[in-house]
Amino acid sequence: MRITEMSFPDARPVEGYGPGFFRIGGEVVEGPLLVGPAGRSDWAGLGDPEPLRALAGAIDVLFLGTGAEIAHAPRALVRELEAAGIGVETMASPTACRAYNVTLSEGRRVALAALPVAAVR
Repeated sequence: MRITEMSFPDARPVEGYGPGFFRIGGEVVEGPLLVGPAGRSDWAGLGDPEPLRALAGAIDVLFLGTGAEIAHAPRALVRELEAAGIGVETMASPTACRAYNVTLSEGRRVALAALPVAAVR
């Protein structure tokens, strides 16, 4: 079996996550994470669709992490993003982080919007 190390030219993969935080590009981000081709952006969670809509034209797929467990994304949000040309893949945040990193290493136009695996206090 051949193992190939992933490389991320000009991109910031997710390096880790834990209760209430993500680590990306050496930076710890508390709370929800949004990262795309332009880097990290502020995002307040599922009730904050504007930063996600702003990705239209820059990405093809958004990995949407719903926290520690997979949950349904709001239907209206998914419809709105798909109408803007953004494919939405909803999964638990740990899975979304891994999928984002792998897809990013392939040089594809992707973004990650993820809720932390535990509530921020």
